[in-house]
Amino acid sequence: MPVDGTFPSGTAVWEKRNIADEVPVWRAHLCVQCGQCSFVCPHSVIRAKYYDQSRLESAPLTFKSAGVNARGYPDVRFTLQFYIEDCTGCGLCVESCPEHSAVDPGIKAINLGTKLPLVETERSNIAFFESLPVNDRAHIDFAEVRGVQFLEPLFEFSGACAGCGETPYLKLLSQLFGDRMMVANATGCSSIYGANLPVTPWSKNHEGRGPAWSNSLFEDDAEFGLGFRLAADKHRDLATSLLKSLSSEVGEDLITAILTAPQVKESEIRGQRIRVAELKIKLLKLADHNDIARDLLSVIDHLVRRSIWIVGGDGWAYDIGFGGLDHVLATGRNVNVLVLDTEVYSNTGGQASKATPLGAIAKFAAAGKRVARKDLALQAIAYGNVYVAQVAMGANPQQTLQAFREAEAYEGPSLILAYSHCIAHGFDLRYGMKQQDLAVASGYWPLFRYIPAMRKIGESPFRLDSPRPIIPLKDYAYNELRYYALAVTRPTEAAELLRQAQAGVEEKYRTYEEFANLCSGPTPAQVTTAIAKALGVSK
Repeated sequence: MPVDGTFPSGTAVWEKRNIADEVPVWRAHLCVQCGQCSFVCPHSVIRAKYYDQSRLESAPLTFKSAGVNARGYPDVRFTLQFYIEDCTGCGLCVESCPEHSAVDPGIKAINLGTKLPLVETERSNIAFFESLPVNDRAHIDFAEVRGVQFLEPLFEFSGACAGCGETPYLKLLSQLFGDRMMVANATGCSSIYGANLPVTPWSKNHEGRGPAWSNSLFEDDAEFGLGFRLAADKHRDLATSLLKSLSSEVGEDLITAILTAPQVKESEIRGQRIRVAELKIKLLKLADHNDIARDLLSVIDHLVRRSIWIVGGDGWAYDIGFGGLDHVLATGRNVNVLVLDTEVYSNTGGQASKATPLGAIAKFAAAGKRVARKDLALQAIAYGNVYVAQVAMGANPQQTLQAFREAEAYEGPSLILAYSHCIAHGFDLRYGMKQQDLAVASGYWPLFRYIPAMRKIGESPFRLDSPRPIIPLKDYAYNELRYYALAVTRPTEAAELLRQAQAGVEEKYRTYEEFANLCSGPTPAQVTTAIAKALGVSK
């Protein structure tokens, strides 16, 4: 343990728990290279790279590859590598794979197979795979799920439940922004599998950069994350002031370029890092006899845009930490909030939260919850200047990716509510992504994005990204024990609660549809009226 109280990054890579009897096996000739399997993998055990085919000359005989199926790359190969000793065998990748054999429809591009005969050969394959160059982030298309598979995950091999619904979102977060990200994590599942010290899945990339992560208390995580933002801004302001005072020694052109360069796209971030590296060289030459140069070196990395994320579950965001979350959103500062919404206090045994849906069983709601879940999204939208998105990667991975990128790029507060299936829901998590899809198809979990900047160009800021319900709520809910058990023990009450829940789903979707059809989007007053209507109270 370093003397400064920090812990080494990426220590989960050494565990090699070997808990799965069956692991994914890739059939390269069937693969369409869509990236879906890598996108949904909860433990970051599926990695992809593209590389020049000449590198295969030293590959093990068992190493698999396929030609890149995009035009214009005749000499480029593609490989999916599975880290099978870290795999939990959850099967989410198999269920998410879209490609079937034309000869045998029961065979996909990824299928579960017995692990034991594969261990030794895959160790050699992994060693060779890791010797291949990491694909340049500046040349990867972040806008598509297909491209994300080539980004290094900086959240890997966590000890979360097999098939966890939370960790795929954290992995995506680390791939998109991890090398400049600071994470404030509320106590809960994400803090336990995030730092079951001395083991942590948060890691560094091949350049030695990775997220700064810290856990805070259940009740103050939002304020803790706001502190990250305030500190980062202060450091940046200090660096800016010091840099301007060195204009004659450093050069006006370099200073202007550093202070005015946009930093949203990955190519822009890379350009800024090159400029900062050039500045460091000049400062090191000055540091021995110039106190200002020496001081600037201590904060110079803050000239590269920081990405501040506040992460926690629904128990934190909807309940115990809600007051702080509301305060932070109201400040208007540039923080991003990710709520891993399992609709229950997962880590402490499955107690009901304000996100627990009507009719579901949980601890402290053994007879089924009798009130609808809080609409945290509408409450945030009421501010008018908060970016808000509701996502479910199992239903629409592209919309999830888009929301993450829009939220991070927005210069203001953002809130993402991410549907996270959980073992507490009572079903086989192998089908977690399909259950997410059913939640959206039933209208229970509509997908949307509220983009404040759209007002400036006269468009509705509210984008409804999922269609009207196409299945009854029962077809989604009764796949889960948390709903179905009540139908067994109290059938009459369960039927009435299901009827109320179905009516609530239909009413909620109509409300969102009305917002989407408004030219300028909902005003705070319209949101307040909608919330009051949903709660059954007068305005």
